[in-house]
Amino acid sequence: MSQRTNRRKFLKTTTAVGAGYWVAGGVAPKQSIAANEQIAFAAVGVGGKGTSDSNDASRNGDMVAICDIDETTLGNAAKRFPKAKKFFDYRKMLDEMAKSIDAVTVSTPDHSHAPASLRAMRQGMHCFTQKPLTHTIYEARLMGEVAREKGLATMMGNQGTANSGLRHAATLVQNGEIGEVKEAHVWTNRPVWPSGLKRPTDTPQIPSSVHWNEFLGPARERPYHPSYHPFKWRGWWDFGTGALGDMACHTLNMPFAALELRDPISVVAESPGHNGETYPGWSIITFEYAATEKRGPITLKWYDGLKLPPEELRSGATLRPGEGASDTGSLLVGSKATLYSPGDYAAEFEIIGVEEPPEAEYEESPGHFNEWVRAIKGGAPAMSNFPDYAGPLSETILLGNLAVWAARGEDATGESDGDVVVGKKIEWDAKNLVATNAPEVMPIVNKEYRDGYGIEG
Repeated sequence: MSQRTNRRKFLKTTTAVGAGYWVAGGVAPKQSIAANEQIAFAAVGVGGKGTSDSNDASRNGDMVAICDIDETTLGNAAKRFPKAKKFFDYRKMLDEMAKSIDAVTVSTPDHSHAPASLRAMRQGMHCFTQKPLTHTIYEARLMGEVAREKGLATMMGNQGTANSGLRHAATLVQNGEIGEVKEAHVWTNRPVWPSGLKRPTDTPQIPSSVHWNEFLGPARERPYHPSYHPFKWRGWWDFGTGALGDMACHTLNMPFAALELRDPISVVAESPGHNGETYPGWSIITFEYAATEKRGPITLKWYDGLKLPPEELRSGATLRPGEGASDTGSLLVGSKATLYSPGDYAAEFEIIGVEEPPEAEYEESPGHFNEWVRAIKGGAPAMSNFPDYAGPLSETILLGNLAVWAARGEDATGESDGDVVVGKKIEWDAKNLVATNAPEVMPIVNKEYRDGYGIEG
């Protein structure tokens, strides 16, 4: 048995993360690596965000294997990691090098996040997966369960969780500085890719550099088209999770941390409709939350496609006021005051009408990726670990897409032609992952997979 396999099975007890880890406390990983050992990393996806994720990994250990479905992208990464073995199929990489890999980064289109991550974790590899954690709600729940069962260090790539601004704002809200919060508003300038498209009917030749079967992975068979690869996949239901999946793990992150916005009880969406192929050009989604021991009931409204909350809610703001108002951000409306954070990552915020936010005690992050490395080496778990934070956050976000799916409309294209489709209000049983009044959306909760790319082990 190899040295690396022995190290992955090494058990070490550590303390749970302290102040500032708001949502559930976290459990330190059992399968940790000694502090003086080099971590052997592999990367699934090394282009786009995968470039920075693999670079982060290489700064914290040895990159022993890299995988990408595009030979050009893979070749460029090989120049950065000349000692790493190259693969086009992550299944082959993870199986062939199982004894040589300690930890994996997964930076692929959304539909392949869970199949690749679950395969790695079931072989004992610590896992960093880009946002949104998964393509479906069921996958998000399963990712947390497997991570906890295997005792692994995990993290989702929503970098804003490391921001001091986010942690400070969330702590102030929990300390009652803005009073009882009954409504939250979150908005984004996405989508920045084509929306309302029909499936292409032409079948151009697959580029010689692209391994199309491996790109499809778990998705249903369809011919190659440049409308899908390398970037526009985000707008297609089979591959991406739309504007909500792309950005809510960032812009909803601070409200989620501050108010524990997990497990909505209902959700409804309005949009210009869609055709079941691509997401609409805009949507407004309303989530309802029941009261908890720590807060009262809350209404959350999400806006994308440059839809914005009422301007008066931001009245008096000094950060990006008036014409300079942010086209992405969040607002928490409390009984005492409103907290406003412009931008995607809650790096800055203000309590409207208060010159300087009060001080608060919270745990500073050593850096987002560094939190994961710390956990791999037996330290406190990363804030955005799969079981306690990233999984519930992704479940909440992806629930919004159930509502968008229900706002489909007859023969809708998703283009903003002035028509508005209001979908069915989805009543949600979070414990059992069931839309109790809408069985028609359940295929979006737990989808079917192509042979060879399933997630059940």
